Amino acid sequence: MGLFCYPVLMACDILIYDSNFVPVGQDQRQHLEITRDLAIRFNHLYGDALVVPEAIIADDVATIPGLDGRKMSKSYGNIIPLFASEKQFRKAIMKITTDSKSVDEAKDPEACSVFALFKCFADKADQEALAERYRAGDMGYGEAKQLCFEKLNAELHEPREIYQQIRNDQAKLDGILESGRDKARVIARQVTDRVRNKVGL
Repeated sequence: MGLFCYPVLMACDILIYDSNFVPVGQDQRQHLEITRDLAIRFNHLYGDALVVPEAIIADDVATIPGLDGRKMSKSYGNIIPLFASEKQFRKAIMKITTDSKSVDEAKDPEACSVFALFKCFADKADQEALAERYRAGDMGYGEAKQLCFEKLNAELHEPREIYQQIRNDQAKLDGILESGRDKARVIARQVTDRVRNKVGL
């Protein structure tokens, strides 16, 4: 029952907010296709009421690897805690699973989870420079992990500070949640009213 209902619930979460574009990983593409099918079918039967959303998938980072090389997922227990302390964050990066190649052996960057994670935050020039060092056998995985940590940490330093400030200010956090709830409620009400009107409820 859960396998049947989950895609429908996900579709409702997307459609109720008039979402034009939905950023998803490659593994979620099918769920978005179901959402689109449901919206198109409803609009065909009852008249235009639902926005048909488009997927936004960055092909080079369509699936982000976790600590063990599998898709990052809470279910697998392999997530990298982006908003953890710098020390905890570095510890997680250093735990990423790699193969047993030595420092001076050539390595395939595209087969390495450390490089895949680095790509999510680095520009093309930095990606190419690191990939070249992999292929040249010019570095070990320990150094690659350190470079990955430094790149991610630099990108996440400011968001992490903002996150901690908000987490430590309950009144501000409550205000943000209430403001978001109120905005979402207005949009959801408009969509549900349109749908009810189209089906005659």
